[in-house]
Amino acid sequence: MRRRDILNLAGAAALPGGFAIAQPASVRTLRFVPQSGLSVLDPIFTPSQVTAHHGWAIYDTLFGVDARGELRPQMAAGYSVSDSGRTYLIPLRDGLKFHNGEPVRAQDCSASLARWAGRISTGQALAEYVDVWGVQDDRTIKITLKRPLPSLLPIIAHDIGSMPFIMPQHIAATSPFKQVTETIGSGPYTFVKDEYVAGSSAVYRRNTAYQPRQEPANWSSGGKVAHFDRVEWNAIPDAATAVSALQTGEVDWLEQVPADLVPMLRRNSKLSIGNAVPRGYIGMLRFNHLQPPFDNVAYRRAVLMAVDQADYMALITDNDASAFRTCKAFLACDMHEWEVGSSLMLGNIDRARAALHTAGYHGEKAVILSAADSSAVGPMSDVTRDVLTKMGMNVELVVTDAGTLQQRRLSKEPVEKGGWSIFHSFLPSHHLDNPVGNGFARGLGAKGLFGWYADDIIEQDTRDWLFAATAAERDAASDRFQARAFENVPSIPLGEFQIRTAFRADLEGRVEGYGVFFWNIRRA
Repeated sequence: MRRRDILNLAGAAALPGGFAIAQPASVRTLRFVPQSGLSVLDPIFTPSQVTAHHGWAIYDTLFGVDARGELRPQMAAGYSVSDSGRTYLIPLRDGLKFHNGEPVRAQDCSASLARWAGRISTGQALAEYVDVWGVQDDRTIKITLKRPLPSLLPIIAHDIGSMPFIMPQHIAATSPFKQVTETIGSGPYTFVKDEYVAGSSAVYRRNTAYQPRQEPANWSSGGKVAHFDRVEWNAIPDAATAVSALQTGEVDWLEQVPADLVPMLRRNSKLSIGNAVPRGYIGMLRFNHLQPPFDNVAYRRAVLMAVDQADYMALITDNDASAFRTCKAFLACDMHEWEVGSSLMLGNIDRARAALHTAGYHGEKAVILSAADSSAVGPMSDVTRDVLTKMGMNVELVVTDAGTLQQRRLSKEPVEKGGWSIFHSFLPSHHLDNPVGNGFARGLGAKGLFGWYADDIIEQDTRDWLFAATAAERDAASDRFQARAFENVPSIPLGEFQIRTAFRADLEGRVEGYGVFFWNIRRA
């Protein structure tokens, strides 16, 4: 019997012990179920989407973007650029305060930019050409460049990977490779640390001192008006239980709904269904490049030869052809038509097995990390286990929750000492729109994405894209970037797909974008 049948018969399944969710929900409280539990509170330290959602709630940004992708001042009052193109002055708007009551200063912003630039691949690309993330005075940020960089502010503003959220200077002084322990922002909500249970629940209170901009909310820009006094996050790993809680009104919003449960929810007039992000997601298989077996590029190429994207996409979307497309490329196919991997991604197990044998494989164990509470990571991990097993590899699938997976993928140890070989992830397609933001293919080594792929050539391709003077030059750099990625296989793209979100029909004003935003949304 499928989950949707069980739910139709059972109606309102009770929440398991440990989830004390009052019913009915208070009109002043929004109860939200994230895609997985919140385990890391530092949105600079990790690219985890759940941590980014947490960041959007409590922090603010200097700039945002609207639905057309255009740059909009947010904490900034505006900006000016010197005639040489090498100096940017960014004044702050009035009324900015941190949650501890301290005013937001330019020094806080510059330190936050520097920390972000030390960790995130997009920031690292910019930092190479920044002389100083500095200040002119307490109210004015001064960024001095080594050479003109017109893409500076658009990259800072676009939520490509982790955003440069603004933190107090003393927190932003923390190494970007060390998690911060204080959660002081200046955004529309404050984090209630005393009610936080890692991997399980989190609570946010409306920041009554926050002064939103006057413009209407539009993606990550505009007036961030908090209508709820309290936002409660409760991770519910079992999808059937989460859906039942939504149907009975015990929770208000499920960030992601497993595809096989969507048809049933569409029949409920008290619920609304939408896309979790406007342009969908891209799935990725990520290798560990430091440890056997996938420190061997020949093994990675063999896996690339075996992967059939349609198998992954069909399982994630419950065979809903309208919800996915294959895309044999490292850059988003919904914005580009560069399927440069078609001749390499054959979906041919027999040829892959032969290639693996020729490469000298002798039974080294491959450990795949999976997350039972992720509607996309779990299915992708299952398909990869099947692919590797059919290729003749020695495979172990380690299934945990997403928070535990995120912690384990930090390990650089061999698999025999708790390390890993493969994990899967998915990001909004907009995050993989260009080489600079594509951490799954960048070659930053120890400074890059978990897996630690190092490649000076692909980094030069990235710089060529960053400073391209024309669209043709950018396209040429992107083509070289992708060709190099398919040659060395830092990761494997698995296709583009939609994940549905579901919420009570009496909620209105949900702001779309590439994060979960708790401003503007209200109960009708």
